[in-house]
Amino acid sequence: MSFEEIRFIFVVYASSILPIILFMKYRSQLPNWVPIIYVGSFIVCALGWEIWFTYGLINGESVIERRADALNQWIPLHLNWILNSLADAGTVCLGGLYLMWVLNNKEQSIFLKWRWGPFLILLAWCIGQNVLVELFLYYDQLSEGKNLSWAPLIPTGNIYNPLIFEFNGRSVMFQTQLPWIILPPFLYMTVIKLANKRN
Repeated sequence: MSFEEIRFIFVVYASSILPIILFMKYRSQLPNWVPIIYVGSFIVCALGWEIWFTYGLINGESVIERRADALNQWIPLHLNWILNSLADAGTVCLGGLYLMWVLNNKEQSIFLKWRWGPFLILLAWCIGQNVLVELFLYYDQLSEGKNLSWAPLIPTGNIYNPLIFEFNGRSVMFQTQLPWIILPPFLYMTVIKLANKRN
């Protein structure tokens, strides 16, 4: 197994499991809407694209066709979408909300009323992390020429999937960025609704 494959496996498991550990450790200090957002984000990410990408359900290749055999052994097909959805919900969604809170001086009011500054932090985090993931983690599975399934949060599927840019021979495609453009405003609006309801 190569260093790149070991790094990949470590990052996938760490980004999936570490947020659960942190959530359980600090649960009593978190706002009461956080568990709902965590579980809801997991479900949205799983049904929105992770299950579709894992199995290649509509006009796509399954993940086992798009990655190396060593990775398929360490991250089995039926576990792949679960780990990715956990990472999406914990590291990306909750991590983005935490980041916007910290960068706004831990001001709770950003969760009670829509504010463009905090939202742009969340949006930049969601898109930025996904670009880095595509360039440095999943580059062999998501690159140009790999057929990913249509998914509910990727309504264009691979019918319209232009290359956005290339870096060091690795590509960033429109299809894989789309969910992280669509999801953040709905995530923020849901948080505001729950925070006001439970305040």
